[in-house]
This record gives sequence, structure tokens and C-alpha cells, in this order.
Amino acid sequence: MAVESRFVVIRHGVEAKTFMDKKSADEYDKMLDMADNLIDVFAKSPIELSDSASEELSIYLAQHRDEVLIALLAKKAPNKTPAKKAVKKATLKEAEPRPAKLSAAS
Repeated sequence: MAVESRFVVIRHGVEAKTFMDKKSADEYDKMLDMADNLIDVFAKSPIELSDSASEELSIYLAQHRDEVLIALLAKKAPNKTPAKKAVKKATLKEAEPRPAKLSAAS
């Protein structure tokens, strides 16, 4: 007989999703908490959103929290440019012309 551990995220008395590991379940639960907080923010705004639009938008923003934090300047974007510069310098050195050799017979 095999034994499996499963982690179930329950929201408002309803099973939201089942996971095989605790870390994934905790991350999903945290994302849903953020979405709930965003729904509260939207409810206080002067912009009128339907309940379904508010829910979809809050879940989308919670799922893409790193991108949102970068957009709000609360987090720095990852810097990937140094690796490209190193390759560019090496290419330039190889492309430099070599001086012509002088012949001894002249």
C-alpha cells in the first residue's frame, strides 16, 4: 500500500487546489491572500469594476507580483547586460587588423 501526502488549499470553506508539496501550497495560499487584499484596494477606488473583473485582475496582479513591484519601483529589475558587454569586447579585439609584416628583401 502506498501513502501519499497531499496539501489542500481551502478558501472560504471550498477546496481551491491540491498540491503534492507544502511549499507550493503555501505559495498558492499567499498568492490568494494578496489577491484578496487587492480586491479590497479595488473596492476603495473610484473606478467601478464588476466582481468578476475585480477578481480576475487581482489574481493576475498577484500571480505577476514581481513584475508589478518592478513597475512600482519597489524592486529592481534583474540586470543582464554585463554578460553581453564581455562578449562584445572579445569580438572587437579579434576583429582588429594586424599590422603588415615588412619583408627583409627590400
